[in-house]
Amino acid sequence: MTPALSVLDLVSVRTGQTSAQAIAASLALAQRADALGYTRYWFAEHHNMPAVASTTPPVLAAAAASRTERIRVGSGGVMLPNHSPLIVAEQFAALEAIAPGRIDLGIGRAPGSDPVITQLLRMSGTTSEVDRFPDHVRDILALTSPEGAGYRIGGRPEGNDEYRVHATPSAEGRPELWLLGSSDYSAQLAAAFGLPYVFANHFSGEGLDRALDLYRQNFQPSAHLDAPRTFLTANAVVAPTLDEAEERMLPQARMMARLRTGRPLTALEAVEEARDAEASDHLAAPVLGAMRERWFVGEPAETRARLVAFAARHGVGEIMISPVAGAYASEPLDSADGRVQTLELLAG
Repeated sequence: MTPALSVLDLVSVRTGQTSAQAIAASLALAQRADALGYTRYWFAEHHNMPAVASTTPPVLAAAAASRTERIRVGSGGVMLPNHSPLIVAEQFAALEAIAPGRIDLGIGRAPGSDPVITQLLRMSGTTSEVDRFPDHVRDILALTSPEGAGYRIGGRPEGNDEYRVHATPSAEGRPELWLLGSSDYSAQLAAAFGLPYVFANHFSGEGLDRALDLYRQNFQPSAHLDAPRTFLTANAVVAPTLDEAEERMLPQARMMARLRTGRPLTALEAVEEARDAEASDHLAAPVLGAMRERWFVGEPAETRARLVAFAARHGVGEIMISPVAGAYASEPLDSADGRVQTLELLAG
């Protein structure tokens, strides 16, 4: 059975492109995904990266929700240790009021950047320590419910009274909360809490089978979910020919090589720039083999067949595509022609 398709967007920034142009291109991509019948469109959270403009998932999700009609929008994910649980709950409760029944709140526990950015994010005094992650997930679940969360107030005579807190004053619905991760931890927590779970396969395929097994075998039914629910993420570049798909893959492959070797990061190169540089420095050569094996790069029919087999092998009915196709230098800066092409060709 053909899996449902969704989109994960990091709002890529290429050479010569402004943040405004990159975001315009991504919002147009969200509109196209909506028209093509994709299930959901999530924005990632990353900070201080020259090639990534997806720093604030709730802001981008609000913009995407206002420009789409039926597709679910949300975060993939909000990195909870960077933020106050109440602020996250308020943001996504507001999103649910803007687009009722279409909001996903994907939550992760990684910082999404380096130690300097982590320190800057916490200068305002947030108490979202990583070791309190389970408590803050519970807080968000309660705060976004119509009943709200109850807190005990100390330091005064009526200290045993319960103080009620609501993320929004009069909620009719709530965002759907997903736990995200690339290790055993989030899989086990999602199972214990009875929440849907996504393994970040686009980032690291290591440990995929073990994480899914842990989640499914240990799942505890809850008021939120009565059976395990999961899907997988995957990087994809699809083009009319294999040669074009391989070329459009190269800028992202070179950026990943920079990340893994500790080299300075740059905006994504144009395809021609990446092709010429790779011929002399061979930056991506050591990682291309693994990427070709794990990424979905190629012509439409073959790539769709690989996705169907991948979904069947892991027992999932949905794949979230991260369309990482690069751009040729001649393509407009306020559009993402290669990423649009990937979505269109996968949708058939």
